[in-house]
Amino acid sequence: MQALLVSTAAVALAEIGDKTQLLSLILATKYRRPWPICLGILGATVVNHALAGSAGALVAAWLTPAQLKWIVAGSFLAVAAWTLVPDRADDDAARKRSGHGVLLTTLVAFFLAEMGDKTQVATVILAAEYHPLWQVVAGTTLGMLLANVPVVWLGVRFAARLPLRAARIGTALLFLALAPWIALR
Repeated sequence: MQALLVSTAAVALAEIGDKTQLLSLILATKYRRPWPICLGILGATVVNHALAGSAGALVAAWLTPAQLKWIVAGSFLAVAAWTLVPDRADDDAARKRSGHGVLLTTLVAFFLAEMGDKTQVATVILAAEYHPLWQVVAGTTLGMLLANVPVVWLGVRFAARLPLRAARIGTALLFLALAPWIALR
């Protein structure tokens, strides 16, 4: 269960203030249909994180445990620094595909926005370190849902009250703490 819990916490915290969370807010305010938006987020995240987690597990199989330990620790430090950089939403992704329905728009926009994102990179790192893979993917998906579903349902009111800077700093500290923990265990 450690893989599930660490993955959930890491991604839920990293997602606060992220561009995909802002995309969730844009989609919610534009379409005002939370169920298809939430289902689109779920579908896009499962596919994206399953691919990312598989890549992480594959890399882990090629490396020695010592090499992997230092790469993962270094990667956590990089994600900690990356987390401090605020993301900005680009609502063009939501507008371009609005004719295909809310669910399809959300699936495509969310999947593309997640490509190369810090939560996708975190999924690769977590899958390289923790096993079984399904717990990592389930945890990172759950973390994404924990961070994005409230934004969809509560909309602008929730986003206006969220201290994004404090959340980014807290998330950076979490990854900063995980790096030496991985390196020294």
